Amino acid sequence: MNKNIVVIGGGTGVAAILKGIKNIDGFNISAIITVADDGGSTGRLRARYNIPAVGDIRNVLTALAESESLLSNLMDYRFYGDSSKSDDIGGHSLGNLILAALTESTGNIMDAIGQVGSVLRIKGQIIPSTTEVVDLYAEMKDGTIVRGEDSIPKFNNVIKRVFYKGEVIATKEAVEAIDKADYILLGIGSLYTSVIPNLIIKGISEAINNNKEADVIYLCNIMTEPGETDHYDVDDHIQAIEKHMHGKIDTIIYPNNIIPKDIVELYRQNNSDIVKLDKSKKRDCRVIKADLLSFDFQQARHSSEKIEQALKKKLKIG
Repeated sequence: MNKNIVVIGGGTGVAAILKGIKNIDGFNISAIITVADDGGSTGRLRARYNIPAVGDIRNVLTALAESESLLSNLMDYRFYGDSSKSDDIGGHSLGNLILAALTESTGNIMDAIGQVGSVLRIKGQIIPSTTEVVDLYAEMKDGTIVRGEDSIPKFNNVIKRVFYKGEVIATKEAVEAIDKADYILLGIGSLYTSVIPNLIIKGISEAINNNKEADVIYLCNIMTEPGETDHYDVDDHIQAIEKHMHGKIDTIIYPNNIIPKDIVELYRQNNSDIVKLDKSKKRDCRVIKADLLSFDFQQARHSSEKIEQALKKKLKIG
């Protein structure tokens, strides 16, 4: 019998995970994706048409596509032009425009995802964490409140918590997927603006905490993000997730790769540093170390192929 794995997050990090696990036989994939993004092409479409953010969903659609077809490659094509003008096509990706058009014509983002997913023959189910148009807020350590996912990392302060104003309800499909999950995989991605925005939606954390059989796994970020996780180590990431989720992580997966010094220095010049793991610290969760990283174009990135191999070897998946 196939196992069920749910991946929760947003952005390119989750896309990297999904590109790897879609090739593993033996389980069903559900991706629960944040729709709180309000920057760039996604933000412009959201503001103009009052639809949930589609950019992260587009990334995941192409990641789960069965093969690299002409359309799957074109989904990420970005038009030239003046992105500062709301009525200019400049800055928009083709995939965002397709999803926005289908959401407008069907009146339902789930239907839009389903139609594009069937054309791309995606391997799995893509579920927005909510179908509501939501604004993410952050409370800073000094009490300042910042509105908007795109604005939060740009504010020179320390994040205490993120939240929505008013009650935001999870999609029933997201809750059902979590209820059936054997593995719940959080990350990789921006901690406060990609991963946690899903966990603070009513119904999602409750479903995770109520599923006593699932292994809740955090795939750790390797570098800190300026304005979001400055000076954070692994335990700071875990504590932030558990505080917002009101629950516990069972397993963390951390890269055992040694990052070349020249790459570390480049990150430090951009106010980013390695997310360190204190090996001497005792934790309630188990720690798995694995070869996860690639070092292309002077960057440290999680490799989809290495994620696939690590999950097969360390978690005996597939």
